[in-house]
Amino acid sequence: MTRGKQKIEAQKRNAEKNQKPKGSQFEARAVALKVICPICKVQLANHNQLGDHYASKHPKEKPPSESS
Repeated sequence: MTRGKQKIEAQKRNAEKNQKPKGSQFEARAVALKVICPICKVQLANHNQLGDHYASKHPKEKPPSESS
């Protein structure tokens, strides 16, 4: 019967280890998205993505510089 107790303890440990982290990802996502397109207000992670966004969505416009 000792294996039964070990099995239950192992199941409890695995359940604790496999629990999803508490909270939502909205806060983490908001921190990661720092650059905003001034034309359509899309949030992007960095200026490289902003350049790609301008090339595909606003090809007639010039992307803003990184300093602004």
